[in-house]
Amino acid sequence: MVHQIEPPQPDDAASVGWMQLEAWLQTYPNEVVGIDEAWVREHRGSAVTAEGIARWREFIEQAVRQPELLFCRVVRSGSEVVGVLCGRRDEGVTLGPMYLLDKAQGRGIGGRLMDEFLAWAGDSRMHLWVTDYNTRAIRFYERYGFSTTGERELWRDKLPNVRMAREPILKDQII
Repeated sequence: MVHQIEPPQPDDAASVGWMQLEAWLQTYPNEVVGIDEAWVREHRGSAVTAEGIARWREFIEQAVRQPELLFCRVVRSGSEVVGVLCGRRDEGVTLGPMYLLDKAQGRGIGGRLMDEFLAWAGDSRMHLWVTDYNTRAIRFYERYGFSTTGERELWRDKLPNVRMAREPILKDQII
């Protein structure tokens, strides 16, 4: 199956919300920290409500109007949205959310998404949050120059996240 990466359209908001919930259900359940399907649905099920879909629609519309400040790409497999990568520019660049469903992983799609994001972000300092037991994602970000900062948070008092950052690469630093 061919995977196409493109900017989302406002009408993609519902598909992105459902994909986000599915990605959370695939990624975050963890008995050790007490996260199960019910917890994910309680804390991320809003992505598929009318309000959650409206938030995605608003973000997508803003990204269309302000592409210098907001970045968003979806991955399509046929008509299905199987991934998303968004970001925003403020004091630095924030990467996230980034999700790729299991069935689309291991095909180089994440790397293609990241290449587009890095081209958009340019030489800015970048940061993100990642769940500390999502070692596959941590390794992925490390391959792109991100490293953990030591900063930690418990999202909703349960999901353990670590901060990662990527410092700007100045042209005179390139050997």
